[in-house]
Amino acid sequence: MPKYIIEREIPNAGALTTDDLQGISQKSCSILKNMGPQIQWVESFVTENKVYCTYIAPNEEEIRKHAEEGGFPANAINEIKSVIDPTTSE
Repeated sequence: MPKYIIEREIPNAGALTTDDLQGISQKSCSILKNMGPQIQWVESFVTENKVYCTYIAPNEEEIRKHAEEGGFPANAINEIKSVIDPTTSE
């Protein structure tokens, strides 16, 4: 199944509190549970003004559906074609 990186522009995301992040996470997980196992949230990285999320999904439309239902921005959705790390050089 394809894996995607989602870029979410959220002003002051880096200032979100632990409670804020927990609430956002709970909302996302609730929506995902209702959508079924074909879409999975892997992890997210919070920066100053953006959140980058990794998802496994059958297609981009499922990711957009999740974002719309949750009221989450999805400014860019890109399918991951390859993953590299330092061991790739060996």
